[in-house]
Amino acid sequence: MAQSTIALIYGTDTNNTEEVGHKIAKQWEELGEQVDIFNIKDIELSQLEQYSMLILGIPTWDFGGIQSDWEDIGDSLAELALEDTVIALYGLGDQFGYGDYFVDAVGWLYEKLLPTNATFIGQWPTEGYEFEASRACVDSKEFFVGLAIDEDQQFELTDQRIEQWVIQLYAERAVEAA
Repeated sequence: MAQSTIALIYGTDTNNTEEVGHKIAKQWEELGEQVDIFNIKDIELSQLEQYSMLILGIPTWDFGGIQSDWEDIGDSLAELALEDTVIALYGLGDQFGYGDYFVDAVGWLYEKLLPTNATFIGQWPTEGYEFEASRACVDSKEFFVGLAIDEDQQFELTDQRIEQWVIQLYAERAVEAA
């Protein structure tokens, strides 16, 4: 059984997505919430069903590539029973080096999870980023479906973005629970 009501699950090859995940968890802990943290390769997918909130992190590789551990289980995600679960997504990418594919993996993950009927929170404004296209943008192109982090080009903004996003998630989750 879950130790907390929030699980943060990440996939990573360079540890950047894991490091950002730990920063997110620390912000939640400052708000009095415990977060269980897992690497996606070390958890059974069915364990995700035990949590009322999931924070899922994924990096985008090169020209829109999906991190391999997430890609391996991608088709199984739609089978999860998450209709009573709140999900927030975050992703890492390089907006200048790969501006046509910036945080595309977040959009991929969102699309894979849509059939679960989970409630998604945590849309993040695209303002302040310079990119050409992103699969993670909502139709209006004013928001990403989750937090976008660029540790390559805007690392100095990461901590501030995380802090603001977690406060936003905290408030949005409270609205969903009401």
